[in-house]
Amino acid sequence: MYIILAILSLSVLILCHEFGHFLLAKINGVKVEEFSLGMGPKIVGIKGKETEYLIKAFPIGGYVKMLGDDEQTDDPRAMSNKSPLRRLSIVAAGPLMNIILAVVFVMIIAYGKGFIKPIISNVMSSSPAQAANIQKGDVIVQANSKKIVLWEDFSLAVSNNNGSPIKLVVKRQDKEIPITVTPTFDKDMNRYIIGIEGTQVKNPTVSEAIVYGFQESKYIIRETLSAFKNIKASDVGGPVTIVKVSSEAAQSGIYNLMLICAFISIQLAIFNIIPFPALDGGWIFMLLFEIITRKKIPEEKVAIINNVGFAILMLLMVVVIFKDIFYPINF
Repeated sequence: MYIILAILSLSVLILCHEFGHFLLAKINGVKVEEFSLGMGPKIVGIKGKETEYLIKAFPIGGYVKMLGDDEQTDDPRAMSNKSPLRRLSIVAAGPLMNIILAVVFVMIIAYGKGFIKPIISNVMSSSPAQAANIQKGDVIVQANSKKIVLWEDFSLAVSNNNGSPIKLVVKRQDKEIPITVTPTFDKDMNRYIIGIEGTQVKNPTVSEAIVYGFQESKYIIRETLSAFKNIKASDVGGPVTIVKVSSEAAQSGIYNLMLICAFISIQLAIFNIIPFPALDGGWIFMLLFEIITRKKIPEEKVAIINNVGFAILMLLMVVVIFKDIFYPINF
């Protein structure tokens, strides 16, 4: 049941991405021939007025096939006959929709279960925070010269500091006060703490949930980009890992599943804008080249580049699935 729910959740992320391409294609007057959820053999298809909507066997991706994608035509509704700016908007819409979906997920979570603000509601006795004269009501605005917007920003700063002194700036009665505090390791929690609690917003307004949705999504994007700097082959996971993590999250409740989906949706967006052939990022790079130089790349070269890129991506997918099965990530 949880695995099915995880696969459905992954399908929603893919569907949202492809719908972004589909929607902007329609807005820009491009004929969409196929809209597919999944890859491989066809399971079911419904023929619309001009678009065939497909569900295919393997839920590892999807695609939107537009007129003029793989052949030259004089039809004004062909993708290839639209201006570079219009084509750019169609290509970029997929990753953008994944970002929007993540924001919506986080907004729903925030509205449903609340969130924590970096405003101190309690200082534990005999804690490093008490020794450093941190007080209830202090607003944490900086940690080691980094701006603190979310409670997660502060928690990450403490965990990444490995017990070294942290230079905080707190706002107290409209004054910013610098404070240095040294975390202590809590064996029960298995992490470093300084002995404070944030302020729980239990029943946020819609506007507060919206603001938090954007802030948390920005935080996830920043941390995802930061993680790419130190990524190792052992950290890479594919569809099997995604389903495994999502199914475990589903067992913990719908909000945990939505949070995992928000993370994955943002990672899908970032992965897709990598400037590699056959990815959205490869198209974005080529279209920006056309816009800047006002020189169109020959269709034959584009086709060769994308075919080679797609073959490499499929090979990489096979390798990642093999790794998922035989060398899974340990969480």
